[in-house]
Amino acid sequence: MTARPTVLQLADLWGLSTMPTENVQFTQSYVDAKTGPDGKPLCSAIVALLVDDPAVFSDMHRMPTDELWHFYLGDPIELLLLKQDGSDELVILGHDVLAGERVQALAPAGCYLGARLRPGGEYGVYGNTMAPGFVLSDFEDVTAAELIARWPGRAKLIRALTRT
Repeated sequence: MTARPTVLQLADLWGLSTMPTENVQFTQSYVDAKTGPDGKPLCSAIVALLVDDPAVFSDMHRMPTDELWHFYLGDPIELLLLKQDGSDELVILGHDVLAGERVQALAPAGCYLGARLRPGGEYGVYGNTMAPGFVLSDFEDVTAAELIARWPGRAKLIRALTRT
């Protein structure tokens, strides 16, 4: 069995850099050269790395496009989905599928979402695919207060996934 790669090895291997909208290391692994009538690429994909640091997380945000999240390797990731109908869901992305972890999860267009490494983990690697593809102007951030007013039962996690 091969040794588990280190965070530094993964960052070097993929040439990771800090995401412009979040404190997450990532690389854009695919951007379709074709564009739709709105000028957006037809599809895009990233690979990203979450580490054991409370300042490293995918900030709560929403997009006008579905985001398909994929779990690749490492320790489980918590993905919080705050849906337009007022419901919420905490998805655990990971390999232990028999214990309810998922290797893919859909964040529907218009829902708020954020993610972090599950407490106790060292790192987790995920991917994100969007069609139409990601454009920076679509990223809509939000304050913790706005979200907590609507989803008070998730206040602790919302605070952990928003920047002050």
